[in-house]
Amino acid sequence: MTTGVEQPPARAAAKRRPAVSTAERARMSDSETAQLLDLLNKSDTVELKGTVPAEAHVATIRGLPIDPIEAQIRQVFFFDTPDLALDKAGVVVRARRSQGGRGDTVVKLRPVQPDEMRAELRKLPNFNVEVDVLPGGFVCSASLKGRTTVDAVRDVANGRLKLSKLFTKDQRAFFAQHAPDGVALDGLAVLGPTFVLKLAFDADVARFGRAKVQRVVAELWLYPDGSRILELSLRCPTNQAFQVAAEARAYLGERGIDLAAVQQTKTRAALRFYAARLNSGAA
Repeated sequence: MTTGVEQPPARAAAKRRPAVSTAERARMSDSETAQLLDLLNKSDTVELKGTVPAEAHVATIRGLPIDPIEAQIRQVFFFDTPDLALDKAGVVVRARRSQGGRGDTVVKLRPVQPDEMRAELRKLPNFNVEVDVLPGGFVCSASLKGRTTVDAVRDVANGRLKLSKLFTKDQRAFFAQHAPDGVALDGLAVLGPTFVLKLAFDADVARFGRAKVQRVVAELWLYPDGSRILELSLRCPTNQAFQVAAEARAYLGERGIDLAAVQQTKTRAALRFYAARLNSGAA
């Protein structure tokens, strides 16, 4: 009985060389640019993103048309083994609780090659192939999303509900096909929660010309030790990624916001932070 989920090519995705360049570099090489163009042509969506250095957080918030009290509150939970076996295999398992009673889940695989995803899988309404572009680098991922409730996510975090109950049949199959041998959903540790403040705002539409730009999103991730990550992101049609990236850089530059510093990915930072606490026995 088919579930519309691709069969694993001997877990090749976990061994494939990552299609992401070093974040410290300000510019991509010609070959990387060609690779990015190829990925954009084969993907469903593109998200442009960048993290702001901690010392510039306050100035960034003041320089953008946002009001912090309008932020949506979220709790983000990741699930992995204590030694981050899923992360090493390129698999991400996440659940979120959002203010207003909404919950959502995702099983994500990265990096991927879009043309290696089976047609049956790409036809699923909750499946998406997206290219994340950040200063100096990019990565293509495949995500299978689902919906749940805030209470169900909390029950999983508190050990009152099995983790597998949060995910759909297709999500569970997608996970099983790409997770390392011997790693099961219900055996994963809870990594989190991370409290997140999310704000969306309208940039100067005139700045982006004819580009179809959705709202710009600011997310502030707050960790128990007081550290934080501020990320700015926006989505646009894949065929407008380069134009929008240039205009976004100019828009932020006019406000004194520089995203050229070393980038931090929210997911990897959270995984490493909570895995370290888990392995050290911290509550």
